[in-house]
Amino acid sequence: METFLIKALQLVLSISLLVILHEGGHFFFAKLFGIRVHRFCLFFDFWKGGKRLALPLGTWGGTKFAIGWLPFGGYVEIAGMVDESTDADAVKREEAEVPANQLFKNKPAWQRLLVMVGGVLVNFLVALFIYAMVLLAWGEQRTPVTAVQHGYSFNTVAKQMGFRDGDVIVGADDKTYTYLDNAQLLRDLGSAKVIHVLRDGRPAAVNVDGRVDLLKMLKEQPPFVALTLPSVVDSAMAGSPAAKAGVRAGDSIVALNGKAVTTWNQIDEQLGVVQDRITAAQGKADPKWLATTLVVKHRGATTADTLRFALTPEGKLGLFKHNVLMDYRTDTVRYNLATCFPAGAAHGWKVLSGYVSDLRYLFSADGVKSVGSFGTIGSLFPAAWNWAAFWQLTAFISLMLAFMNFLPIPMLDGGYIFITLLEMITRRRFSDKVIERVNTIGFYFVLALMALGIFNDVVKFIF
Repeated sequence: METFLIKALQLVLSISLLVILHEGGHFFFAKLFGIRVHRFCLFFDFWKGGKRLALPLGTWGGTKFAIGWLPFGGYVEIAGMVDESTDADAVKREEAEVPANQLFKNKPAWQRLLVMVGGVLVNFLVALFIYAMVLLAWGEQRTPVTAVQHGYSFNTVAKQMGFRDGDVIVGADDKTYTYLDNAQLLRDLGSAKVIHVLRDGRPAAVNVDGRVDLLKMLKEQPPFVALTLPSVVDSAMAGSPAAKAGVRAGDSIVALNGKAVTTWNQIDEQLGVVQDRITAAQGKADPKWLATTLVVKHRGATTADTLRFALTPEGKLGLFKHNVLMDYRTDTVRYNLATCFPAGAAHGWKVLSGYVSDLRYLFSADGVKSVGSFGTIGSLFPAAWNWAAFWQLTAFISLMLAFMNFLPIPMLDGGYIFITLLEMITRRRFSDKVIERVNTIGFYFVLALMALGIFNDVVKFIF
């Protein structure tokens, strides 16, 4: 429960900050061009008895500021603009109440375009600023590829392609890696023809020739490729069967069910068989499958202990793995005010490019199943509060919001931007009724997308 609350608090704080800044971008340009803004609300409110239920904060410059009750999202209500909360008839009524020069619809196309671009622009710039500040405050820790002493472990599919346990991946096609970058490595595996490795200290090449499906690779258990993790226990989950049996932090697992093991990758391979059986049995685990014999060597001990217990109903040990990266040499790059902004901008652009590149996988059967909602986003945050991780994830979400809002989807900022650009090109205005109909289509599309994300989150939570 504590972990859930920490993740939820981080999610709400991150989203709240980004929504205020995003809507602030719209607000800034609207006020700059003399457009009346009726309302600026953090979080969503709702109507009851003809009144908006929200916590009023006050009125400044003719704009009412408030906090809604649903702690996600927010909005600015701009006079003379057809959106999800104001239809064409309401805009027509506004014409009798608001001076014509303060209505959004009466402004030149370039001004309306900047009002709509404002939110996306702010999200993008905020992300780059956050990345720069993270680099300034914490620097950048990089693990040289040559420091990966244990190399990588591969599953059966990868070994059939020519990989071997212990290989150190050092490049793809004509690209050479200097530092570890798992996200880039996975993308390259999904597109490269040749992967370059160090095998027993000698260069070798593995011809994958586009045979690696990235989405399937990410779903495979044991994984297609993973850093080799020596079978050292970081900690035991409180109340887990392994903890009750006597497994402690720092223990080394030397055998599982009669098979000698030296890495977590070997352990995961055995557990994966059990978990596949449980999945095939629709979550009903046979007690025989869960019966486990674990041989561990406690830290500092000269002999090993044999422990017998049952796995969790999901087929897990309830143990946290030692982070092998902590054992590898890292290079820390420090930045100052002069260098952090170019580096932050470069990193942000790299993250955005990778995100956009990965979206192509969304249009597949497996990709649709990966669509998530706030539950998926919240799961990205660490279980313990970590400011560096919080700000990096906030920057990533800001980039994600900027890009998604820029897509020409009706009702989103990108839909308005697209319509305004069409008006500028054709020199013809769309009527408020047409925009209302287009927004209605967009509303149901976004609603369906959210429903899909929530459904996938629920399925992941249950199964």
